Amino acid sequence: MGTWPALNEELDAWGEAGRTVTLWWRDDDATETTPALQQLLAISSDTRTPVALAAIPCHMDATLVQGAADCPQVAVLQHGWAHANHAPPDQRQEEYGPHRPQDVMLAELAEGCHRITALPGGLAVLVAPWNRMDPMLIPALPSVGIHAVSTLGPREAAEPVIGVRRVNVHVDIMDWHNTRGFVGDEAALEQVLDHLAARRHGDVDPDEPTGLMTHHPFHDEDCWRFVDTFLRTTREHPAVRWLSAQEAFWP
Repeated sequence: MGTWPALNEELDAWGEAGRTVTLWWRDDDATETTPALQQLLAISSDTRTPVALAAIPCHMDATLVQGAADCPQVAVLQHGWAHANHAPPDQRQEEYGPHRPQDVMLAELAEGCHRITALPGGLAVLVAPWNRMDPMLIPALPSVGIHAVSTLGPREAAEPVIGVRRVNVHVDIMDWHNTRGFVGDEAALEQVLDHLAARRHGDVDPDEPTGLMTHHPFHDEDCWRFVDTFLRTTREHPAVRWLSAQEAFWP
């Protein structure tokens, strides 16, 4: 069961084994500096926890640029181009699936990469919208300047192709299919515990940091409460180390 005591027990187990729990935080769908983004950045600052903003290049504005510049603990990643769905109606949403010519997709991604890496804290990391993309596109990403990808779930390899790193997220706090609010403490913590235990037992890549995924534009009060409590609880444990995006992708 996902409980706060169970989380502490899992962290203790890592510490007793002389191992360090590595965590990282990715927040999706940034386009501008809003009260919700300011709240997220305040939590990041107050808890001294690095956060990676997955920004949508086509829609981001100058306020986001300034917001990133004002927060040295913030990295900016590339969240596709326009976060636009190009899949047929009977398929899951996807911006970079096998539905369009690869050269068209690469041209979009090249412009997006240019805009992101020009920002303070900008990194050449593609966060696939809806956490899915055509695997056949990955080998071509370095040709447009992208050298890392991030989706959802335990990775199969730290470097799926030469020159491209992968670091995923594993904890989704949103209940997208029902309330579209917070999924609840138990469900969120269960995701944390599942990945940490699988790492500790070697059932998944033990070197992939456990990733917290948030979506600040959609947070309700329970989302904010959980994020703040989770960050503070883990930051206080001696076996835990929160990584910046740079440290997570290129250790």
